[in-house]
Parts: sequence; structure tokens; C-alpha cells
Amino acid sequence: MIAKEDSNTKDIIFGWFSTCFFGLGIPVGIFHLFHRRPQIIINEVGIFDRTTHKDFINWEIIRDAYLINIHGQKFISLKVDDNFKPSRKKGKLYKGAARFSEAFGAQELNISLGQVRIDVTKLTEFINAMSKADKNAKRELIKTLPNVLV
Repeated sequence: MIAKEDSNTKDIIFGWFSTCFFGLGIPVGIFHLFHRRPQIIINEVGIFDRTTHKDFINWEIIRDAYLINIHGQKFISLKVDDNFKPSRKKGKLYKGAARFSEAFGAQELNISLGQVRIDVTKLTEFINAMSKADKNAKRELIKTLPNVLV
């Protein structure tokens, strides 16, 4: 569009705009490729997934966790109380997307495991154990977390 001889001004402007806009994807992609921040953080308070949720998901609101596989991608779905579902605080579009994901067997809160090397079955069992444990038992379970990661 930019280098063609018969390009008009509109084609040249649109071509440069497209080149600049999509060219910004290169540094953003490189940043995400090499960033060193942890994707999943687990502590006594709850679990934090950088890709899906902005805050820690407290252990007290998790009722069940189960493993799902959608087109080769593994996820841990977190079943929470209806009062704590994120769609309660958002608009109709978000509620529609939540119903769509539930049609695939997922929940509104899902932890993506595509970029994490971990035993997904052990992590699912660990999340279920942490959600049902009392405060003292959570401290002991956190100590066993390195064994789950292998």
C-alpha cells in the first residue's frame, strides 16, 4: 500500500498507520516473552493468577477445583460461591461470556496452565485441600507446595 506507484494519499496514510500500529506488537511481544514475573502465586491467603484475575482469590470462597482441557490447553476451573462471581459486578456482556465459558465446562474463574510446567493433577488436589483446610492446616500444606510443583 505504501510503495505501490498508483497509491493515493489515503492508501499511504492507512498503510503507515497499519505499519506503526502492528509494529508496536513487536516490543510488546518481546516483553511478554522474556518477562520474569510469576504467573501463579500461591500463599496462605489465596491464589493469584496474573493472566485472569486482578486480586487474590481467597481460599474461603473456593468451593471446588477441577481440571479441564479445552483444545489441548489445560485449565483449573475454580467453582466459587455465586455471591463472589466476577460477573455480578460487571455488565451484560461479561455475564454472557461467563455463560459461554460455563457451556464448555469451565467456570468464571479459571487458571490457565499452558505456560506453566507443573503436575496439574497434584496442583488441583492441592487447591482443593487448601480450600477446605483451616488456618493451621494451610500453613502445613504450604510447606508441601514444592513437592506439588515437581
